[in-house]
Amino acid sequence: MTAEAAPAPRANGRAAIFGWCLYDWAMSAFNTVIGTFVFSVYFTKGIVGDPDRGAALWGVSIGVAGIAIALLSPVLGAVADHGGRRKAWLAGCVAVAVVPTALLWFMAPDPSWIVPALLLVGVATVAFELSYVFYNALLIDVAPPGMLGRVSGWGWGLGYFGGLACLVIALFGLIGFGGAAPLLPLPGVDSAGPRATGPLVALWWAVFALPLLLFVREAPGGAPIGAAIRRGLADLWRTLRSLPGRGNLVRFLVGSAVYREGFNLLFAFGGIYAAGTLGLDFGQLVLFAIGLNVTSGIGAILAAWADDALGSKPTILVSIVALVAIGIPIILVTDPVWFIGLALALGLFLGPAQAASRTLMGRLAPVGGEGEAYGLYGLTGRATGFLGPWLFAAVTAAFASQRAGMATVIALFALGGLIVATVREPAKG
Repeated sequence: MTAEAAPAPRANGRAAIFGWCLYDWAMSAFNTVIGTFVFSVYFTKGIVGDPDRGAALWGVSIGVAGIAIALLSPVLGAVADHGGRRKAWLAGCVAVAVVPTALLWFMAPDPSWIVPALLLVGVATVAFELSYVFYNALLIDVAPPGMLGRVSGWGWGLGYFGGLACLVIALFGLIGFGGAAPLLPLPGVDSAGPRATGPLVALWWAVFALPLLLFVREAPGGAPIGAAIRRGLADLWRTLRSLPGRGNLVRFLVGSAVYREGFNLLFAFGGIYAAGTLGLDFGQLVLFAIGLNVTSGIGAILAAWADDALGSKPTILVSIVALVAIGIPIILVTDPVWFIGLALALGLFLGPAQAASRTLMGRLAPVGGEGEAYGLYGLTGRATGFLGPWLFAAVTAAFASQRAGMATVIALFALGGLIVATVREPAKG
């Protein structure tokens, strides 16, 4: 992560900031609709026909994709730092992602489509995560130094609302919800609604990515691709070798990876906990998820000023303290109304912690090394990807209680926060 001479200033104004933030809106539809609520459920129940086996196959596919992401993200980030053209890298990732996402339309409810569906989702997932490396690195190009936190928070908030908006269109327009017929029925095709979410998300992603590609300006120049690869790999190797002597950066990467795993665990098992322990049905779960996305988005947007005014680290720590304080009663209450109310309050602090973490990574990165830095940020997040599910499974089994299992989320929040508390945040420029 070698710092180079600062590039020439970029003339990025409000249109560029808007375009950059809108990409979060664009890409979040994939996670929400394909990965969490609709197509993943259709895959397990419709294509595989056995929810348990389907969930296992889906997990294997996402796990393999995670290995590819962990290996590629720091490498491509470092190469892009030297070659420039991060927008071109991002556009390539979008193209690689939207094509297999659109092809999910052809995945009929038959076991013969298991392997094609997993391959399509796996490729799209890798491209999704790699695009995030270049997107995050562009934050430094787009946001004025005194607005890094606000721009990051606005983008994160729009991401929550974008995923939610696409989910609402999918549920009410293509699938039908609460016993009502879909507004846009597709007769004559088996499982047309869930299958149509593939083209919907692909179109959504491609269209809303355009403002970033059109309005964001990068510094000119950059090494030819061959030289960029050689220099990027050399820089990455030097950075990895130097990490033992860069305690501040290492503490942030490790600490943020720990509490980010808490976020992942919360989103992965929160619905299972709400249904299994509190007894929420599917309709209630969807409404709960919508509410959680709304409060998380509102929190990210409203708290964005604190990131710039108070600093990224204080914003993270205040959010973590609030998450722990609200999380403890969440795992103790037995009334679904209290659970939902507390969970919605929890959402107000999820967005700020995530957005401020992205900002702090940008502030810790040297000028010209943002892509590599965010690649390492992604690598450490993926490297701990096994931690949350294993902890949840082990503690749940040991105590025969999902409440005990969900307590691991609070433990991850607290441990990660304690580690990040030792990080020195650079002075804001």
